[in-house]
Amino acid sequence: MHKNNKELKFKTNYEAWAQALFRFIYFKSKDKQLAQDIVQDSFVKYWDKMESIEEGKEKSYLYTTAKNLLYNIIAHQNVVQKHEANQLQKTENIDPHFKLEESEFKLKLESAIENLPDKQREVFLMHRIDGYKYKEIAKLLELSQKAVEKRMALALKQLRTTISNI
Repeated sequence: MHKNNKELKFKTNYEAWAQALFRFIYFKSKDKQLAQDIVQDSFVKYWDKMESIEEGKEKSYLYTTAKNLLYNIIAHQNVVQKHEANQLQKTENIDPHFKLEESEFKLKLESAIENLPDKQREVFLMHRIDGYKYKEIAKLLELSQKAVEKRMALALKQLRTTISNI
């Protein structure tokens, strides 16, 4: 199909069916933004497949495509909601005493990290939180790798001592 003919056919079908397709999807979803997105995606797919769609079947193709896109989104949302419900149920099943102990431990650990000397805390956080390797930390702090390793070892030793007393 010649480019100008393709564009003209697309424009004609867009003008003929976009509003009706929007209303169809909006009626099913009750979500204007979702309906607009699905109409747009349907016409993108239509553009890609235009040459292979039989003359007179454009409306059917667009509605089927839009309906399938909507159903895929709904199915995905159902999976996400089911997963969230499972996660919520798992956290609800945890013993409240355990939750309290866990939150107390986190506070004590944060306090122990805060009480590290500045140079040790900096290396510890860069390695354990930011994910830097010793070599990268050494370069960033303009230290030798051995100095970084030493600071990390001292930080871990102090944390183990503090945490074992918790």
